[in-house]
Amino acid sequence: MSTVLIVAPHPDDEVLGPGGTLLRHLAVGDDVHVVICTRGEESRFGAKQVARVQAEARKVHDFLGLTGSHFLDLPAARLDDLPGADINVALAKVFEDVVPNTVYVPHPGDVHRDHQLAFQAVMVCCRPVGARRPSRILAYETVSETDWYAPPLTPPFTPNVFVDITPYIVKKLEACEMYESQMRPAPHQRSIEALRALSVTRGHAMGFVHGEAFMLVREIEV
Repeated sequence: MSTVLIVAPHPDDEVLGPGGTLLRHLAVGDDVHVVICTRGEESRFGAKQVARVQAEARKVHDFLGLTGSHFLDLPAARLDDLPGADINVALAKVFEDVVPNTVYVPHPGDVHRDHQLAFQAVMVCCRPVGARRPSRILAYETVSETDWYAPPLTPPFTPNVFVDITPYIVKKLEACEMYESQMRPAPHQRSIEALRALSVTRGHAMGFVHGEAFMLVREIEV
């Protein structure tokens, strides 16, 4: 059994990106934690919308059957207004409590600055020192973020780890649909159709029906 931590800059990233792999970890008995880094500010997004997104996240996490959910409540779309040390300290507390073996992080080449800063903070928390260091770090792709920047001018997502999520694709898409405020109708990238198409592309590339792809950031074997 392993302890897994999925770092999501915003509510929904945890299922849009590694949602099927998350379910696969749960199915084999791993402890799976999700940390949502940010929360919308009522002055920018409105109290009703902020409450709606938070309620959706908690409903999704109950549906998935996570071991633990963690909410840092840092300001959404304003992480770059914070000192980096503040982000690092907030995230480090989760790492100290969870002590993950495997960590999933947003790709550093995503268009959203919150994703980039979350990745950087994770790498600070995952310095390869001490017995509590994670042994495996993987970057996931997020539709409408990873594919909307400017590779190869920005860091491209070049996957080298593929996971068969065929038994879990239905539940992943159901979880995504529960984020009603965040999903969009096709042909938008943040649509069920786009997510299903991406899973087919990633799966067929490796000879299975549905898949998710990752970039291996670091693996430590002792």
